[in-house]
Amino acid sequence: MTGKPLWGDRGLSPHCEHVHNVRMKMRALEERTGVHREVIRVYLREGLIPQPERPRRTVAVYGEEHVQAIAAIKRLQRESRLTLGQIKSLIAGEGADARVDASAFDQLEQLVAHRSGNDDPPVSIATLVERYPHAEEDARTLARVGLLDILSGDGGDSLSISSAQLVRIWGEMRQHGFDEHLAYSPDVLSFYIEAADFVGRREATSFLERTDGKIDAAKAASMIEHALPLMLDFFGLLRQRAFFRHFDAIRKRPLAD
Repeated sequence: MTGKPLWGDRGLSPHCEHVHNVRMKMRALEERTGVHREVIRVYLREGLIPQPERPRRTVAVYGEEHVQAIAAIKRLQRESRLTLGQIKSLIAGEGADARVDASAFDQLEQLVAHRSGNDDPPVSIATLVERYPHAEEDARTLARVGLLDILSGDGGDSLSISSAQLVRIWGEMRQHGFDEHLAYSPDVLSFYIEAADFVGRREATSFLERTDGKIDAAKAASMIEHALPLMLDFFGLLRQRAFFRHFDAIRKRPLAD
């Protein structure tokens, strides 16, 4: 396979955000997954799961990313009856030989993350503080209101790629004056949760109604990969127009209102 594995070289899958990244040897990986080591070695040779860390040449160390990757392969085999060759094609973005049922869409988030390059390892909060002094404080505030999850591990607290980007964005907002001086805190963003959930649910429903059973997971991933940034721009322009429309209306109201 020419591309990198679906679950990244050493990165966590998006579904690992609530799991400590425990490191383990092959025996423990077998016990966690119920898959024999020879089968796991086949997955490694085929590039279906990440390569292990090798602190020494004769030592291989595995993590939660391997557990999640093996679980995803087993589910695709069991529920969608895909062969390893078909799964490998999905990972490479080539599509399976035949249409797959809806259960194959369960791995869609991982596939999109791989194709868009967002399946990198978690970002240490300490590294964010170097550029954004309030990053740790902001991350904990955003976690408290439900906008992100903080990952705990031996190396300290960290964030997924998308969660780290939320902290960076608020850090940039701070630098432009959105801070405690004007009573701005990241918790003002909590109203986005309901709005994002509403829009995301409508978009997901619309997409599934039109694609379920008609295209395979690789095609769906390709469509979403390109559509999401475009729709973010589209929605951003609508929000901008709404902001100035309401800004003018609110500014012109009598103070008593």
